[in-house]
Amino acid sequence: MNEYNTDNGSMDSLAQRVRSREQLEDIFRTLALKNGGKARVREMAVPNRAIILAHIIGTSTDPVYTNLAINIGFHDEDDPTGRAIGVLRMNPWETVVIGADVATKAASIDIGFMDRFSGALIITGEREDVVTAVTAVVDFFRDEMHYDCCPVTWR
Repeated sequence: MNEYNTDNGSMDSLAQRVRSREQLEDIFRTLALKNGGKARVREMAVPNRAIILAHIIGTSTDPVYTNLAINIGFHDEDDPTGRAIGVLRMNPWETVVIGADVATKAASIDIGFMDRFSGALIITGEREDVVTAVTAVVDFFRDEMHYDCCPVTWR
C-alpha cells in the first residue's frame, strides 16, 4: 500500500497522480486507515470546453412548444407548430451567449431559450435553418475554439 500525503487537507496534487481504478481504491484504503476507518469523498464538477448535446427535432408538435413554453412571445397570428427545434448544451455555461450569436448569424432562426447559468440553448425556425444554425455552432466551437464537440443528431 502506498503512502499519500494528505496532511494539508488538499487532494489537488493527489488527484493529478491517479491513473487507474486500482490506484483510486488504494488511496481510499490508505485514507480510511489513517482516519479511523472513515474516508471523506468530495465530488467536484470541473468545467471543460465542450458541446455535450446538439440535437435537432425536425418537425415539432404543439405540445412540445407548449410544454417547453417557447410558444410564448409569438404573435397570435403566428403558429409555431411544425417549426424545427435545435437543442444545445455547452460548457462552460457562459459559452451559450457565443453559441446564440453564431446561430443567429448563420441562419434565420429564433432564440427560444438561452440560459447562461446552465449552458442550455434552444433555437427554433424552419428545419433547414435550424440544421444550418446548429451545424454552424458545432463547427465554430470545434474548429475555431478547439472545443470537444459531440455529433449533431436529429429526429
